[in-house]
Amino acid sequence: MEQHSDTFLDNASEALKNSGQAERRDRIALFASQIRTAAIDSFEDFDDLRHHVKKIRQHSLDNLDYYLSQFEKEAVHNGNQVHFARDSEEFNSLVLDICQQHDARRIAKGKSIVTEETGLNSFLQSAGLNVMETDLGEYIIQQAGETPSHIVSPALHKSANEVRELFQQKHDLGHRELQNTSDLVAEARTVLREHFLQAEVGVIGANALIAENGYSMLVTNEGNGDLCANLPNVLIICTTIDRVLPRAEDATAMSRLLARSATGLPQSCYTSFYSGPRREGEIDGPLETHFVLLDNERSNILSSDYREILECIRCGACLNHCPIYTSVGGHAYGSAYPGPIGSVLTPLLTSLEQSHLLPNACTSCGRCAEVCPANIPLPDLLRDLRHEEGIKKLSAPRWRYGLKLHSWLARHPSIYQTVTATSIRILHRLGRKRGGFSRLPFASGWTSQRDFPAPQENTFMQLYKAKMKQNNER
Repeated sequence: MEQHSDTFLDNASEALKNSGQAERRDRIALFASQIRTAAIDSFEDFDDLRHHVKKIRQHSLDNLDYYLSQFEKEAVHNGNQVHFARDSEEFNSLVLDICQQHDARRIAKGKSIVTEETGLNSFLQSAGLNVMETDLGEYIIQQAGETPSHIVSPALHKSANEVRELFQQKHDLGHRELQNTSDLVAEARTVLREHFLQAEVGVIGANALIAENGYSMLVTNEGNGDLCANLPNVLIICTTIDRVLPRAEDATAMSRLLARSATGLPQSCYTSFYSGPRREGEIDGPLETHFVLLDNERSNILSSDYREILECIRCGACLNHCPIYTSVGGHAYGSAYPGPIGSVLTPLLTSLEQSHLLPNACTSCGRCAEVCPANIPLPDLLRDLRHEEGIKKLSAPRWRYGLKLHSWLARHPSIYQTVTATSIRILHRLGRKRGGFSRLPFASGWTSQRDFPAPQENTFMQLYKAKMKQNNER
């Protein structure tokens, strides 16, 4: 079922009912946190490298026009063709035009979150092209007719049994058990091999564009990106304008942060640099290479107070440590970018009016900022979006009235203590026999899922003052 960010609450409610996926997310969140911590602890220079890469990203964005121009010049010198797309529609049309110029019917596609953002697959398929995702996780969800639930691990929500049933249904290979995970991987490799060999066009993403030499860098753990890039005669590299970095050493520094934050590994299995089409005397590689670079509101974001969100390196660490994401999963966000990064980026790419529920999907625990290798102040950006939401009066009025009342009480401590003490005393007397409440006015969001425990008779401040009085009387 297609989901959208403006129905986040309904999406989240449905996700919470799937206990199997919830249990897997809990285990993965615990596991991901542990392996990241181990990776960081074993790398003494992590914080220094994080600050270094942040300065590079800031410098690159401050001088984006210059470095994009330099990249285009060097990429063209290497034999590439460079295209700029203002929005998703123009981006998809450019890719389709390239495919049609070569009468391509089969597309071998590597993992690319940018193409998820633009909806490239469905656009090409509607034009009659056969688009095959070759990253294992992306291939699984493509066969299931679903969208990614994580920006690094797109099939995170799928169990091994679900994948087994899916392959047995989709692959016409006769009876087989597929008992082990290795059997599933081997079968996917067998099915994909034919498509790799027959594809006329390969489509991949890029983790970085290098201005000094016109190269692109791609980080993967499966090697399918290299097959998409080198076997078809035509290669299309899809990414966004903010991916450009000045030097090759800047890209490798970023990759050291990316691998440890995404998978807990010192280095990804494959870190590939692509210079351009096959040169004279070379026996493999594409005959023609295109870069398609997407803006899609990023120029506007660059000139806004939210520009730091463009420093994201797409590691997924903020998702793995976010209690909201691990509770409801990626599909609830209704966007290619779930979790804290998506809660900031999606309203900026679409509109706050359409996606204002996402900045509220936050407990303000601050873990996303703590683990972000790019040092992006995600909680601050989320609060800024909620403030903007309040100015535009996009949320339910009672939410804002409640926040304003609480804010006023917090600025008047004596009144706050009187109100809370009176409320707690009443709740204590009403609920002391039963021990809790199954229903409470204005608290249905809590009591619909669990009982509200009856409080003790006195507040902490009352107990504290009584204790201090006893100490003074001694």
